Amino acid sequence: MKNIYASIITIGDELLIGQVIDTNSAWMAQQLNKIGIAVKKRIAIGDDAQEMRQALDVESQEADLVLLTGGLGPTSDDITKDFLCKYFNGKMVVNEAALENVKYLFEKIYKKPASQVNLLQAEVPDVCEVVQNKRGSAPGMIFKRNNTIFVSMPGVPYEMQGIMNELIPYLQKKFELPSIFHRTILTAGIGESALAEIIADFEKQLPEEIRLAYLPNYGMVRLRLTTLGFDKEATQKIIDEQFDQLKSLVKKYMVTDKDETMQEVLGKLLLKNNKTISTAESCTGGMIASLLTSIAGSSGYYNGSIVSYSCEIKETLLHVKKDTLNNYGAVSEQTVIEMLDGLLNKLNTDYGIAVSGIMGPGGGTPEKPVGTVWIAAGTKEKHVTQKIQQRFERAKNIEVTSVMALNIMRKFILEE
Repeated sequence: MKNIYASIITIGDELLIGQVIDTNSAWMAQQLNKIGIAVKKRIAIGDDAQEMRQALDVESQEADLVLLTGGLGPTSDDITKDFLCKYFNGKMVVNEAALENVKYLFEKIYKKPASQVNLLQAEVPDVCEVVQNKRGSAPGMIFKRNNTIFVSMPGVPYEMQGIMNELIPYLQKKFELPSIFHRTILTAGIGESALAEIIADFEKQLPEEIRLAYLPNYGMVRLRLTTLGFDKEATQKIIDEQFDQLKSLVKKYMVTDKDETMQEVLGKLLLKNNKTISTAESCTGGMIASLLTSIAGSSGYYNGSIVSYSCEIKETLLHVKKDTLNNYGAVSEQTVIEMLDGLLNKLNTDYGIAVSGIMGPGGGTPEKPVGTVWIAAGTKEKHVTQKIQQRFERAKNIEVTSVMALNIMRKFILEE
């Protein structure tokens, strides 16, 4: 038995010039990883037949599976399907199931007749196996050459994901796949280098088949152990033993021992305690609310938000005193405490978070430079405050502040 490797090729000039961000390859890699297929390479190329040929020639020598996305649209710049037809020595034929799908989409969903250009989407090389696209008009196509499987899918993420969902069972039957295990710890309040010092001896003694990855992001660091093997029980036992050791070493900084986001952890904590939360946001502009409501079921604990960006709204909706703003400024401990009190009274929730700061690039002073943020979190009876100093550009300052605010709230609830 051998490990199965995949290469991912994303196609489109728009990817190379940065007009469109490639999210497809990351999503596909995650899905393949779950079933034990390791992604060996990810490549972006333009809408160019010569580049496609070169990429397929090289990757077919190195990978068992080659996934392609993009270039399957009905316009003249979408050349992937014609290229694949020539590359695999086929000829174009109409796939009746794909034709019916195109007609259905336009007549029943789009409420207009399909043009001749649209109907051409149903043409596929006669040397491929068709995977019907239930979310769009361009079908997926499976080709085989020697020992390599090639799969071409649309570049539209929603359509690609639909085809991948059908492709996964096919791949599981086609290949004898190992069991793959990930164990993840989310830490906060400590940097990557400091963590590395704490677990240096642990890392040195890790079995060769287990990999440790440091994944820093937004003031947090994920530690991920990964291994795979064909003996499922033995492989799981080995990684679980190592994971228990790792947890004990970083227990002080551990947020969760699951692959979860900070907002998921806080949401579960609120649901467990049957409590609600609201937010009063100035500098984060609703980002904290967005993170909380990105979780399905958040209506069970999230009540709402007041985005009090101006001092006027802080006064009129949150009842922050004018004297407080005049004497201490909008970015101050006194202001966020009054924002929190006003929020809890206004929205009548169990917990609240209030944030005010200077995200940049302008607006800073020697006393309060760009990146200065005050956060308050708590209840009507008790609260905590924390001043933080961010050092990034505006967008990242907002994102880091939002996650840190959630963590302050999480720790407050646990300590309470």
